[in-house]
Amino acid sequence: MSVLPVPVSPYFPFSPTGKLFASLPVFAGLDDVALDLLATYSEERRFEQGAVIVNEGDPGSEMFIIGDGSVEIVKRLGTENEVVLATLTKRNFFGEMCLIECVARSASVRAAEPTVLFALSARSLLAFYKKWPEQHAIIILNIARDVSRRLRALDEAFCARAD
Repeated sequence: MSVLPVPVSPYFPFSPTGKLFASLPVFAGLDDVALDLLATYSEERRFEQGAVIVNEGDPGSEMFIIGDGSVEIVKRLGTENEVVLATLTKRNFFGEMCLIECVARSASVRAAEPTVLFALSARSLLAFYKKWPEQHAIIILNIARDVSRRLRALDEAFCARAD
């Protein structure tokens, strides 16, 4: 007699995007239903290498999750003083600052290779908040933790340059 595996919840298996979201630290701690709902709110976008995804100074209204490929976070894009601040790969995210405060994009983002992104708009996350405020709070806490890690790494890099 063979024993079939028991699903982890009545909502298993996830949609393909839901499976990706379930593996991301930014969504750690969300329940299965919330993950799949969040996945339905996302919009898949594809970019060729070199494509500019967002421009520094433009208004921001969405964050992006990298489903495949990689992106460069760039200050002063297209100038002789261009600086690549970071390269982010699959399972990372960017653009989250516009969800926390209404400010212009702090940097440009360019596809470093063919890249698949999932966009989550501020409007979609507001709808998610209205449906599940406690699940939304988990996302905001996870974003805050990631921003803290990035700031700490930037502090270390800055101090290393000063030495």
